[in-house]
Amino acid sequence: MHTVWKGSISFGLVNIPIKLHAATENKDVKLRQLHKKCNTPISYKKVCEGCDQEVTEDEIVKAYEYAKNKFVVLDQEDLENLRKENEDKAVEIIDFVKLQEIDPIYFERSYYMSPDSNGSKAYTLLRKTLEESGKIGVAKIIIRSKEQLAIVRVFKDALVMETIHFPDEVRSIGEVPNIPSEQAVVQKELDTALLLVDQLTTAFDPDKYQDEYRLRLMDLIEEKKADSTVTASEAKRPLPDNVTDLMSALQASLDKTKPKKTTRKRKTLKEKTS
Repeated sequence: MHTVWKGSISFGLVNIPIKLHAATENKDVKLRQLHKKCNTPISYKKVCEGCDQEVTEDEIVKAYEYAKNKFVVLDQEDLENLRKENEDKAVEIIDFVKLQEIDPIYFERSYYMSPDSNGSKAYTLLRKTLEESGKIGVAKIIIRSKEQLAIVRVFKDALVMETIHFPDEVRSIGEVPNIPSEQAVVQKELDTALLLVDQLTTAFDPDKYQDEYRLRLMDLIEEKKADSTVTASEAKRPLPDNVTDLMSALQASLDKTKPKKTTRKRKTLKEKTS
């Protein structure tokens, strides 16, 4: 399993070298966009709106837009130093709380934690401590240049780190429009609704739930493959050796679109411009 982060986590004076591994994966079926005319994949280019030119990665800098079209440019070196300054620090569990105290709206992404070299004993100690106490640990960690609030808990035989949102990242419920105020509910309707809940109540079994749309989409794709309803893109056109040779590119385009039969030989573009 791929390691997405490597470092250490501590509680008190106990330090545990660990690795993080993504606990979930996106199973969405990715569909490509093709040019309808020739079934060639569509590519996207980074273009400067001011210069109307395509730019390369080494021509791009990062900036913060503090007002409309006003930016503070941030040097890559400064960002790298800031990232290293925080990533080099060990992750420390700063609090222990009950899992039930955290609303699910705060949860973001899950990672399996595995012990790194010589960390098995301390890893087992933390796992056993969390199991016996019924608590979870709250910590901070830098992942992909972003500081994350996280909790550490036990899942089956493993420690799991869940990144959670900071309070200011959760929007206020007051911003949600059209939430009805408290209204009187007919008791008969409420009793019927509660009865329905009782009838549908069961033990949670995650294996019984499936992504029906994704399964049907894959069935459709396999069906089209079996029926030979497939397309292939045209071979890429070779680019001129010198892409800046505009005249050669124009001449090649003219030659490609020239009618097969003609009664009169046209002058080439070079002859016209000479």
